Amino acid sequence: MSKFTGFTSLAISYFLLVSTIVAATDVHYCDNNEEYEVKVQGVDIIPDPVARGAPATFSISANTDTEISSGKLVIEVSYFGWHIHSETHELCDETSCPVAVGDFVVEHSQVLPGYTPPGSYSLKMKMLDGRKKELTCIKFSFEIGFLSSVADI
Repeated sequence: MSKFTGFTSLAISYFLLVSTIVAATDVHYCDNNEEYEVKVQGVDIIPDPVARGAPATFSISANTDTEISSGKLVIEVSYFGWHIHSETHELCDETSCPVAVGDFVVEHSQVLPGYTPPGSYSLKMKMLDGRKKELTCIKFSFEIGFLSSVADI
């Protein structure tokens, strides 16, 4: 086997490993006909699947045409279609404010209790400005793994 063939096999194996670790999350707008002021480019969830009892980070990459000085994130979580949890966060606690025109990231970390049931969840997030005007609304799914973290043992 030549050095080139060995390198190619290694590169392909590495690519396949990385692509399974960094899976893209499908994001959908709540209303496809709405022209939201904040456009969401993607959501990264680390780790994926989320581990019970361990920190999980949701990073939302977005873009805006207008400066945002304040606002709220309203989050609703469903499990097998049943609404199970709601929470509201100050936008400026999850990103730097004021949000300038252009690209920005909203990042939220949370530890899910060890008793959280494993399975498929869906999350709906609305971003509101300081006057409660809806800037964007997205939906996406995420998984909570069957294995607990070491902290649960």
